[in-house]
Amino acid sequence: MLTIISTSVLGVLVLFLGMIKKKAWLLPVIVIGLLVSLGLTFSEWNLDAHFHRDMLVFDNLAVAFSAVLIFSTFLIMMFASHYYRPVERPLEDVYGVMIFALVGAVLMVSYGNLIMLFLGIETLSISLYILAGSHKEAITSNEATLKYFLLGSFISGFLLFGIALVYGSAHSFDLGAIRAYVDSGQAMTQPLFRAGLYLMIIGLAFKIAIVPFHFWAPDVYEGTPTLLTAFMASVVKTASIVALYKLFTITMGGGKPMWETLIAILAALTIILGNFTGLYQPNMKRMLAYSSISHSGYMMLAVVAFGPASANALLFYTLSYSVATITAFAIMMLVRESFGNDHFDHFNGLAKNNRLEALCLTIALFSLTGIPPLAGFMAKYYLFSVAIDGGFLWLVLLAIGGSAVSVGYYFKPVIAMYLKEGAGVKLNSRRSYKVHIVFLTLLTLALGLFPFLLMGLLKG
Repeated sequence: MLTIISTSVLGVLVLFLGMIKKKAWLLPVIVIGLLVSLGLTFSEWNLDAHFHRDMLVFDNLAVAFSAVLIFSTFLIMMFASHYYRPVERPLEDVYGVMIFALVGAVLMVSYGNLIMLFLGIETLSISLYILAGSHKEAITSNEATLKYFLLGSFISGFLLFGIALVYGSAHSFDLGAIRAYVDSGQAMTQPLFRAGLYLMIIGLAFKIAIVPFHFWAPDVYEGTPTLLTAFMASVVKTASIVALYKLFTITMGGGKPMWETLIAILAALTIILGNFTGLYQPNMKRMLAYSSISHSGYMMLAVVAFGPASANALLFYTLSYSVATITAFAIMMLVRESFGNDHFDHFNGLAKNNRLEALCLTIALFSLTGIPPLAGFMAKYYLFSVAIDGGFLWLVLLAIGGSAVSVGYYFKPVIAMYLKEGAGVKLNSRRSYKVHIVFLTLLTLALGLFPFLLMGLLKG
């Protein structure tokens, strides 16, 4: 609860600083505020606190994933001063809305009631509609926010109707009461409940960008300002997959025949389409959009085959994925700043005059591919182990094949940087920017070499 209070206060404080024209204070206050929120989050470890008749539950799972969300936001904010350097207008609206989106994300990983889940999703979604169109002068940004708003609003209706049907069957919004209803066996014979469950899957699948509800992601990612796209690809992705994970592991374990095959098929389709479509993208941003889609499929393995180790595997995967993705977006921001876009041709020969940036991007992409000894490899290893233990060997083999296919697009910028001739452009990265990307790269290496620091924190 301290996490929600502190982040909400931080968002209001950011808007207040903008109102009194203290633009220079914004980022320092945000960075300090996020660190304070992170500390308050860790202070709730092992407390297993329940609030407002279990509407909010801050157990260790909620605390751990809230920490990942806050830490990811902190990492993104470290690049904000560079990204918005040419912007002269006040930015308290953008920063404030990002903080409120984080509040919605924390609600999504700590809900104990379907009403609170819906409030968290809508708090996050409404904030994202605004952020996607925050670059008002760009047609692509306006197009992105319109598409995202129309589709997101439409899908929210599916989610809300699904919640209503589940309530009509189980007579409660509480996750514990719904689990008791499912465990009693009544849900298996109740068409109303099954319809509500499937509608809720549609609503959450859209947020995670799971096939066939992924179609919005490439266009919205491409049109949204790059810093905010990094936020969508990491924080939003983590919150959405954890919300889905909690829904199934807490309430639906006794009704696996209703949804197990469906979730497995959706995961398989997402892995296949995300990886194969990524091969044909002409620029880095759309490639990372399809990369994000494919990783949604990998993370679904923790849902479809949940067991004692699945929570730990998902925690490690979301953190590893977020760190590598933010690193890739950070380097891409420099390329877009120098060339005006992020077409793969602009990566040609980049390593000649930008050795550090090229190395950091290479390590990030190798981690996303799953190459040892980086964090991405260990993350996939733990996740695949959970799926094998759950009896989904065929899905793991498919995921391994998808990882092999991903080499084709993750290596595109690497080959361009090291093996192709380019214009020899020097990227405009200040010392502080380099320190930040080096920190992210070292973190990727550390997670790969010392995964035991995180594994075992959570109980299944």
